[in-house]
Amino acid sequence: MKGTLLRRRVRRHERGGSTVAPPGVTGRLSCRAAVRIVSLVPSATETLFALGLGGEVVAVTHECDWPEAAQELPTVTRDVIPAGLSAGEIDAAVRSRTSSGAAIYELDHDALHELRPDLIVTQALCAVCAVSYEDVRAVAEEIETRPAVISLDPSTLGEVLGDVRTLADAAGAPQTARELVADAAERIDRVSQGVRDVTRRPRVAALEWLDPVYVAGHWTPQMIELAGGEDVLGFPGEHSERRSWAEVADARPDLVVAMPCGYDAPTAYREAEMHAERLAALGAGEIVAVDAAAYFSRPGPRLVDGLELLAHVLHPDRFPEAPGESLTVPV
Repeated sequence: MKGTLLRRRVRRHERGGSTVAPPGVTGRLSCRAAVRIVSLVPSATETLFALGLGGEVVAVTHECDWPEAAQELPTVTRDVIPAGLSAGEIDAAVRSRTSSGAAIYELDHDALHELRPDLIVTQALCAVCAVSYEDVRAVAEEIETRPAVISLDPSTLGEVLGDVRTLADAAGAPQTARELVADAAERIDRVSQGVRDVTRRPRVAALEWLDPVYVAGHWTPQMIELAGGEDVLGFPGEHSERRSWAEVADARPDLVVAMPCGYDAPTAYREAEMHAERLAALGAGEIVAVDAAAYFSRPGPRLVDGLELLAHVLHPDRFPEAPGESLTVPV
């Protein structure tokens, strides 16, 4: 993958990539033994544990559910939007709050002060995905330990792997990233080489939300291409976009992947069932629901599992095994 990404991505906050922005003097921790990490992004939590640094994570968000050990840690965030809303109601509530500048999540300032972290990991890529980067910086400046704040904002698969290095480096353990990145790169190459000579690349519509329709962007179109498909709506490295059902139909997809952001496969399946009539009208030969929370929504190590899952869905003859389930939606 793009090994030179890391050198180009410091302070590329507006364009994506990661930002190490310390309130004090440095964003890289010099004392390895003193690291206390607060992760405010589920993908960062997953990455820290995959790097073998889970023992140094002292708190996470209420949405950090992987690995299971993360669920035992204290949480320092909570939802502002009430539970139990439909997909359409969630979208309306999110758009209402973000358009007015209101937060979607609340940060427990007192808990952060008591935890005395050395490093706080957050993101600014998506306002729906984590506490505001600016809010985190402001709180960090008031904490006695003056923690470094790192913002991970990848928009491509290469940048996701680059952020593994960035995170390990910020934690003062750069050597921990080498094996993880090398293994991910090898698995990615195995998939891309496995579809290199396919004669047919199915036309894919990846739907990140169904009410209203959002097509997946960022790393997902690239994953579809690497897995031997053609994304007919999304653009690699670009934000997810709202589209109409008519636009999805006009793209003439062979396969529709229902991957509502943050939902597991059974929940995605139920969402797809609720929109079965509209999905059927798209004319696709197959509609599948997948676990977006695990394999597509979060820019962490399990995106490689998502790539392998896509390869299985698109070319099961070449990739008979899959790391996760894909549920066929009858329409």
